[in-house]
Amino acid sequence: MKKLLCSASIVIMSFTPVHKTPVERIGVKGPLEFNKTNYILAWSQRPNVDYYVQEYLPRNETVEQFNQMLTMHVFVKDISVENSVLQKEAELIQRKKTDKVCNYSISQSPDGKEKIMDCVLSKEKDGQLTIVEFIIYRYRQIELENHKKGLLIFSYSKRSYGTDILPFFTNLATDRKNLLNVMIAKELPKVRINE
Repeated sequence: MKKLLCSASIVIMSFTPVHKTPVERIGVKGPLEFNKTNYILAWSQRPNVDYYVQEYLPRNETVEQFNQMLTMHVFVKDISVENSVLQKEAELIQRKKTDKVCNYSISQSPDGKEKIMDCVLSKEKDGQLTIVEFIIYRYRQIELENHKKGLLIFSYSKRSYGTDILPFFTNLATDRKNLLNVMIAKELPKVRINE
């Protein structure tokens, strides 16, 4: 089975240069609002014919060094929520072997149509943590034009760097609960493929 996602947003930033004006491809130009913060389209790519990704950042943040980000992954194929979550879980189980911070949790909506996975990831250099990231992924099957099925993964990331990592961990329990509630209540943007 083909890989659906890069292993984590800590990694996905490194494979493509940032363009000054990102191409909006999925009908979600923004700005998007999440937890009382507005996010504008900062980066987009179509890694293959069936996969689109767009990233949104608060003003004055960059994809190279951000504190918060919203990402929309859209797969134009009939992929089940269950299979996609199982694949991400397998990636995280592998990552736990080399990332001492890596941890995750999975929950399902009462109607069974959506799943939410949240995780904590880290990157280190010379035995010291340099980046810690909390990510929430919300998975939902969607209907696209011409009655095609697709998969939307809407995600929120919160990062911390260097000396800010300890306070990040101190606040994570409270922040996690609040951000999960925001994600659960969030109305997902309507996707419309532009290409």
